[in-house]
Amino acid sequence: MRSSNPVMRNLGSDFNRNQSAGAYQQGFQNQFDSYGAQAGQDRGYGQPAFGGRQGSERPMTVDDVVTKTGITLGVIVLFALINFGLSLVNPGLALILTGVGGIGGFITVLVHSFGRKFGSAVVTLIYAAFEGLFVGGISLLFSGMIVGEANAGALIGQAVLGTIGVFLGMLFVYKTGAIKVTPKFQRIVTGAIVGVAVLALGNLLLAVFTGMNPLRDGGTLAIIFSLVCIVLAALSFLQDFDLADELVRAQAPQQMAWGVALGLAVTLVWLYTEILRLLSYFNRN
Repeated sequence: MRSSNPVMRNLGSDFNRNQSAGAYQQGFQNQFDSYGAQAGQDRGYGQPAFGGRQGSERPMTVDDVVTKTGITLGVIVLFALINFGLSLVNPGLALILTGVGGIGGFITVLVHSFGRKFGSAVVTLIYAAFEGLFVGGISLLFSGMIVGEANAGALIGQAVLGTIGVFLGMLFVYKTGAIKVTPKFQRIVTGAIVGVAVLALGNLLLAVFTGMNPLRDGGTLAIIFSLVCIVLAALSFLQDFDLADELVRAQAPQQMAWGVALGLAVTLVWLYTEILRLLSYFNRN
């Protein structure tokens, strides 16, 4: 199964490539080739996907995914609080760290996706540290804390609760099967996300060269665009859950839980920033 999240998509692809020799390859290929054709049938989840393991290698479990994701989010929150607190003392430095965090997080995702660093705890935690700095700083900017607005704390709290609510809601939707993650569904979501990315890039170039910023100026079009981004981020969780579920059932190496954690963190950060941005539109004077 594929995901529109670049981290999760390449995670599954790399796993497939890395198991291309011997019994590992045949077992994994059979597992995934039979998934679509045998949907709803017994796929032998209790049997090892690779016909046995070498040495003491342990397969990934749901507990591994939960634990690694929790650690990753904990690091993000920690560094967000550090940048948040620093802004109260030195707003200029906090803004610089926000830029460093945003750029560093983006580069780390590229390294993870294209540098074959899947399942690396170091890469995932480095991303979490960078992204924490970014989240802390962008929260201050969107909420207006840096210019002294008193409602900033409440705004950030609402965005956090909204993010948690959407995450849990989509987990419930996935577990109940209310929305099926089919190849058609994945193509639609991926295409929509690509379209949104193109629009965002075009809006950025428009803002740089003309000063106009229709998708991010707080107007009606900006509100609609943020709502679309929030919906797409929420739907991306279904793809992420599905791929993580498939990796667990295929008994992928337990180290790959770090890659799943990074992919979920990317979607969570995207969702949080879009919710916070939307809320900031309605809290302007």
